[in-house]
Amino acid sequence: MGSKWRKLKTTLATNFCVFVTVDAEDSPPHSGGFSGDVLLSPAPVTRPASPRLRLSKSLNRSSKKTCTICLASMKRGEGQAIFTAECAHSFHFQCIASNVKHGNQICPVCRAKWKEVPLQGPTNPGPPLGRTRINPVNWSHDNPVMTLLRPIPPRPNSPRHASALISPTEPTIFNDDEPLDLKLTNKTSSENSNLKRVSVKTYTEVQAVPRFSSVDDFTVLIHLKAPAPVSGVKSSNASHGPTFNLNQTPRAPVDLVTVLDTSGSMAGTKLALLKRAMGFVIQNLGPADRLAVIAFSSTARRLFPLRKMSDTGKQQALQAVNSLIANGGTNIAEGLRKGAKVMEDRRENNPVESIILLSDGQDTYTVNRSSNSGGRKNPLNYELLVPQSIHCGNGNLGNKIPVHAFGFGADHDASSMHSISEISGGTFSFIETESVIQDAFAQCIGGLLSVVVKDARVIVESVNPDVVIGSLKAGSYKSHVMAGGKSGCVDVGDLYADEERDFLVSVNVPKELTFNETCLLQVRCCYTDLLTKETVNLKSVNVTIKRPESLVQELVSVEVDRQKNRLQAAEAMVQARTAAEEGDLAQAIRTLENCRRVLSETISAKSGDRLCVALDAELKEMQERMTSRKMYEESGRAYILSGLSSHSWQRATARGDSTDSSSLVQAYQTPSMVELLSRSQASLLGSPSVQRSVRPIWSFASPKPR
Repeated sequence: MGSKWRKLKTTLATNFCVFVTVDAEDSPPHSGGFSGDVLLSPAPVTRPASPRLRLSKSLNRSSKKTCTICLASMKRGEGQAIFTAECAHSFHFQCIASNVKHGNQICPVCRAKWKEVPLQGPTNPGPPLGRTRINPVNWSHDNPVMTLLRPIPPRPNSPRHASALISPTEPTIFNDDEPLDLKLTNKTSSENSNLKRVSVKTYTEVQAVPRFSSVDDFTVLIHLKAPAPVSGVKSSNASHGPTFNLNQTPRAPVDLVTVLDTSGSMAGTKLALLKRAMGFVIQNLGPADRLAVIAFSSTARRLFPLRKMSDTGKQQALQAVNSLIANGGTNIAEGLRKGAKVMEDRRENNPVESIILLSDGQDTYTVNRSSNSGGRKNPLNYELLVPQSIHCGNGNLGNKIPVHAFGFGADHDASSMHSISEISGGTFSFIETESVIQDAFAQCIGGLLSVVVKDARVIVESVNPDVVIGSLKAGSYKSHVMAGGKSGCVDVGDLYADEERDFLVSVNVPKELTFNETCLLQVRCCYTDLLTKETVNLKSVNVTIKRPESLVQELVSVEVDRQKNRLQAAEAMVQARTAAEEGDLAQAIRTLENCRRVLSETISAKSGDRLCVALDAELKEMQERMTSRKMYEESGRAYILSGLSSHSWQRATARGDSTDSSSLVQAYQTPSMVELLSRSQASLLGSPSVQRSVRPIWSFASPKPR
């Protein structure tokens, strides 16, 4: 037993992602160990707060015996040339020569820039080392630990054929999706569902306006909150508060397509971490969920068809992900086209559908980056990257397939990734540190696995002949006010469990000569309950204000003031980015500083509102990332765009340390996101308690205890 577990530790220390089955008699000595089928994560990679477990040190320890590019063993006398760089890290010569050929002159382990690089001649290469070994510690195939790995075919003569073994031929039409099993669809009783509806509340900027006064620009806040899951939220002791368990929650199944960059720049540590992150995603999908994997570099290919994540499906998906190799250029448009085609051609649809896109580079095949005759760059048309079938504005709301884009590292094109997400109705996240890629995926998946509302729409109508709707502020959500200003609507779309939305409506308040109050608006909401499949039309909510003859003291609504601050901060981010793109970083910093000063003087900020504290921290971070052109290009632009994406959709995105529990920038996280983040971070720390319960955080978007 001890020998087998020493081998398991060796696997962990060499950054492998291996799906294994452990017999009961070989279980680890600690209590509450892994379940029967577990994904073995690579060496622990933690936050900077735990320097003993930092990625660089972990890789340093194993890099002497393992090539960190192909993750295979590296011993003298095995017939493979070994290259040792000036930073003292060693690699298989063939692996590092291929890496350098694609333009990488930086050490994959310590990121040191090399002055001398290996060049590969036309000699006949040795055995292939292009992908992760499936049997990294040379276990016997008769060993029960290797039972699930037997279906993997023998390695061919070239690593380029590895993926073909999993998907030998790519069909012209992707209508080979695995049929849905209606028995696996989660259901709930109508009795429980009736107790869980979307909550609609309204707030006026002040509660009363003098009877004989009129106001031209009066703000009304419409606040929505999605219902909590049918089960999974349990009572706990007072010191820990309620807990949340996603596994015990009936939910709508998801069709997920991952579109992954496997260009040459992804070689080494990046690809290893991507494989591990994908392993985490696969392990947390349910048997009714379906997953497809698209890999793209200079071209794109469907690596894994749309399959249910049963035990067998997970095993096959892990094998497919393990076959990924890095080479070639970056053709984002082709990757998205193939990902969209999977969604278009499938024979059946799960209720929730989404595409996850990850890239660390810039599309060099579709977007024209040339300059005109005057030397100025031509404006880039990022819409060319997004297939028409997933444009947010095309078709009806129910067919929308959002692309949640993840920009990886300092060299990705943040502008294009942000545009892709905006066009499709998804979010953009900035993965600045390689080691947090799994956390970023976990937060996104936590939301997708908890969708409870579909096709939500808010309708606002004036019920007073003298009241006119001036504007509807809804961020990136499609909204419009009818001619004459008597009605308007916001297309909200999907909502995750416990997720909240806030929209500001501007109206006029006329004089009131007859009554002691004035009814301004009527607010309605309709949506589809994903568990019962029924269409829900909520009871209308009337918005009224009191009309006394005079006011002794005017009380300003903190809720309305908070949302005004959010919109003002988002506008400052847009202005600062515009100034920065024009080369005026000083003006960009002044814009953000002025906004911070204005926010600090508001009622909500003075009351210690959490959202205002988070906004100030976020604006300050943006200022610091604009101190030089180099810093702005490497991280400032991506940080701002991911922040804008978060605030415009009112949905959590990853940026900087936003997935860290100590970060102030955690707006819009839901309990299910927090739980998946907790699982991810526990697995990276090597904790056996990978499904621990966590305290749900207070939302920044709604009123909260003080």
